[in-house]
Amino acid sequence: MNIADERFEFTSKAKRNLAILIVVGIVLLLVGVLSNMGGSGQHAEEHASLQTTIAKDLVAYNAEGAAGAEHHETATWLKRLYANLWINNVFFAGLGIIGLFFIAIQYVSQAAWSTGFLRIPTAMANWLPIAGVLMLVVFWLGKHDLFHWTHEYLYDSSNPQYDPILDGKKGFLNLPFYLIRMVGFFAVWSLFFYYIKKHILAEDTETPGVTRWKKIRSASAWFIVFFGYSSSIGAWDWVMSIDPHWYSTLFGWYVFSSWWVAGLALIALFVVILKENGYLSIVNENHLHDLGKFVFGFTIFWAYLWFSQFLLIYYANIPEESVYFVQRLSSAQYRPFFFINLFINFVFPFLFLMTRDSKRQLATMKVAAVVVIAGHWIDFWLMVTPGVMKFEGGFGFMEIGSTLIYLGLFLWVTLSNLAKHLLVPKNHPTLEESLHHHI
Repeated sequence: MNIADERFEFTSKAKRNLAILIVVGIVLLLVGVLSNMGGSGQHAEEHASLQTTIAKDLVAYNAEGAAGAEHHETATWLKRLYANLWINNVFFAGLGIIGLFFIAIQYVSQAAWSTGFLRIPTAMANWLPIAGVLMLVVFWLGKHDLFHWTHEYLYDSSNPQYDPILDGKKGFLNLPFYLIRMVGFFAVWSLFFYYIKKHILAEDTETPGVTRWKKIRSASAWFIVFFGYSSSIGAWDWVMSIDPHWYSTLFGWYVFSSWWVAGLALIALFVVILKENGYLSIVNENHLHDLGKFVFGFTIFWAYLWFSQFLLIYYANIPEESVYFVQRLSSAQYRPFFFINLFINFVFPFLFLMTRDSKRQLATMKVAAVVVIAGHWIDFWLMVTPGVMKFEGGFGFMEIGSTLIYLGLFLWVTLSNLAKHLLVPKNHPTLEESLHHHI
């Protein structure tokens, strides 16, 4: 088959496997919900006691902590369900936006090495509009369970639980403005995506040239500027505001780095699986090596941000900052994952992908990609769950089931869109250069 005529076939077997994955996820989610409904109060007294003890040590610094220790309520299965839906919303929305960001970076930098597999991140970005709808729905249903700042009584000075710190932030952290930002970001991201996608696909049916390429490059430059601040604000809104008294000045970069590494690993995983199934004949070990270098390099970038955030907060030892890590290190539910997160997302990929050969082999890249994607899901679980569930969180069937559902749906959307168009952009101006890429 001619390279330029390659098409991915979304077979009935692949659809059946994804359907089974989604059904298994639903079953596990139901099992998790039922088990939590039956045992939600089993350890409530122990967890409440632990939270109260830590709160007494750390808190007198803000109203939220004091109120949390004094008026703790047992976490419910519904609250945990909302937390899991929110984790997966944020994580998979990130994979979608990274697909578009990867495309934009390639066009703005005039990169040629990635031309052969650009249709993969393009297909991933089709999740964006769906992610926006899901984010809005889950936020509206679970906003009071997910986000402490959404309670109106916190801003009433006559109420005993009045929070002067949150009252001072209400110019930014208020429901109408929050929703405007959420809807606005996803709307603009989606508009950029559909505009860029339209011109990318139009190249396939036109005489080879650079007219479309220039339009895509111009739109990509504007998108990167918008993405630069919208992704950071999104990180503040969707993750950091879960702990509304806590803040980190580099949190936007930290969330981006986690999205970026997971997105790169997912692109690499798609490339490997397609290669194993006889597709992407244009892609060789040199392209795979570059993908591996991206995953390896930005794994170090993620670790740098993780360490910078942790070390400065640890060294300063200011209660309103250190409470974030104390909460994650003082609980038996979160402490193991705290160290697992660091090992999976830095130590393992750093050592595993260090050699040249490891980045040029399909088998090793597949293992690395799967581990890194799972590791950064754990990273988002650690960002969200302790803030929402306090000391009532956990990891079990509910977490696995909800993730499998989202994974199945995300893959279905990606693969179905990948099958609609040519797998290789045959009229792309840099296709010939990509064919001869060698490192």
